[in-house]
Amino acid sequence: MRPRRVVVVVSVLALIPALAACSVGMALSGEENPDLGAIHLGAARSEVELHLGAPIKSASLEDGRRADVYKYQIGNEPSAGRAIGHGMMDVLTLGLWEVVGTPIEGVQGETYHATITYDRDDKVVDIKTKKGASTI
Repeated sequence: MRPRRVVVVVSVLALIPALAACSVGMALSGEENPDLGAIHLGAARSEVELHLGAPIKSASLEDGRRADVYKYQIGNEPSAGRAIGHGMMDVLTLGLWEVVGTPIEGVQGETYHATITYDRDDKVVDIKTKKGASTI
């Protein structure tokens, strides 16, 4: 085997672990679906934030109420099965699978926004959800 060919083969083999990290890592690092059943009229603001996290926007309304916008994803749970599948395809295709696997993982899940209105006591009085952009 010629020295130049050996260098090329060694270089390709050395790149495989680096290429294999993208889709595999993305499949393992998704977000758990929030428990939307716990968010209901009369729920406390602290309970809502326990499930949806901190709001991305907040606005005080004229009558003393408050409207918060929360962003969350559905369908992007971490998956060992998807990660193993991506890893196997990386090995079988010598890392070329990343050209397909990374974009697939990039579009996993759908983003939603919930606009939740609270009364003066920080209890939920209105819930509106929308796929994509926020409502405030």
